[in-house]
Amino acid sequence: MTKVDIRNYLERIYNVPVAAVRTRIQYGANNKRNHRNQREKKPDYKVAYVQLGQGQTFQFPNLFPEKEQDTETRSFDDFRSKYMEKEKQKQEGDPRRGGVPDWFGL
Repeated sequence: MTKVDIRNYLERIYNVPVAAVRTRIQYGANNKRNHRNQREKKPDYKVAYVQLGQGQTFQFPNLFPEKEQDTETRSFDDFRSKYMEKEKQKQEGDPRRGGVPDWFGL
């Protein structure tokens, strides 16, 4: 994206007045070598610095809002919690054995 693209995107989609846009290319690191002793370079990417108009703030929109759980999901969660409690009780062992492990049986 160019500076003009970034400015238009923010002003038209988010209705945020933009004062200035600066961009730069961040070069990827190339400090690794593969099994053939060839250098492996991470890809370059563009970084944009946007200066908003005076007194303006920007808050990112919530892209993943929490959804209400439907009855199937709730019932599954209840079933899973009950099952886990039963399994814990099975693994605790018999209190009448006095702490003797199960493998030491008659």
